[in-house]
Amino acid sequence: MPQQPDWDRIADLRLADWLPRRKLRTKVTSVDSPAFPVIDVHNHLGRWLSDGRWMIDDVPALVATMDECGIETTVNLDGLWGEEVTANVERYDRAYPGRFLTFCQLEWAELGAADGVDRLRKSLEDSTRRGARGLKVWKTLGLMARDAGGELIIPDDERVIQVIAHAGELGLPVLIHTADPIAFFDPVDRHNERIEELTGAPDWWFGDRDKYPTFDALLDAHAALVLACPETAFIGAHVGCAAEDLDRVERLLSAAPNYTVDTAGRMAELGRQPRRFGQLVAAYPGQILFGTDIYPASKDQYRLHFRFFETADEGFSYDPGSEIPGQGRWDVSALDLPPDLLESVYHLNARRILGL
Repeated sequence: MPQQPDWDRIADLRLADWLPRRKLRTKVTSVDSPAFPVIDVHNHLGRWLSDGRWMIDDVPALVATMDECGIETTVNLDGLWGEEVTANVERYDRAYPGRFLTFCQLEWAELGAADGVDRLRKSLEDSTRRGARGLKVWKTLGLMARDAGGELIIPDDERVIQVIAHAGELGLPVLIHTADPIAFFDPVDRHNERIEELTGAPDWWFGDRDKYPTFDALLDAHAALVLACPETAFIGAHVGCAAEDLDRVERLLSAAPNYTVDTAGRMAELGRQPRRFGQLVAAYPGQILFGTDIYPASKDQYRLHFRFFETADEGFSYDPGSEIPGQGRWDVSALDLPPDLLESVYHLNARRILGL
């Protein structure tokens, strides 16, 4: 005889102990190879995110994975500046011509010096000579980097505009990550949809208004920077840093022909609004770029992305293998992009922006 439920105990079940198993029976489409060659414009291969160790131990194995999965070129955002640019360029770009492009970064605290703008301009020029093919601007700009007076340096600071305009003069596209998911700026309470993620990484919470600007203030500054530098090619990381607000993203895509966005790390957000995102791609077919933010890259993860972009599958996990999905407790549905849009997103737009 089956055991009767203890409804009182179930009513008090802790969220941390609740691990529902999906009962939805839907189509599963395997996509081993992409419909077109792919350029991954957002990845990390260097040492700054891994305590000084190379993110990739076996570069030939990575190249073999790229070959098997149809990844033509990977953009490495980890060049930093100085000798670190050279080290990344030699390890990847020069060792495997055409397969990797390294982007540099900047030390924004330098703006605190009287000649800070000139220092950062020279840093860009030096990185370009060392082989950098673009500039990565991280979320430290607006959240952490401070000038000599202790003030946060916001993306539309006039000094930042001067530096980013110079990147355009040097022919460097700028991939910029501003702020973080909207829930990271909200109170951490029973209404926060990313509470489990924040519990595991409390330093990702930016809801303290005494320390950090609001999400909207940062994204307004992001847009102002883009509009102030019309000759610079921008890639807004993570769907323009606002995958939860595609109306906001669309406004900037419409206002700034020099602005593009990548899809890196936002399958969870796009997959709960696949029709809306499909409309965005159709409206701005030359301004959406494929990216993953997977490090180290794996065949399974690449193929999950191909399934997401190419099929009409519904109700599947964006984080297979995890009992609790990393970016929120929901499933996603695929985009089912038509071939012409798929080809643009997979590689044609990146070729134009990256000068390939």
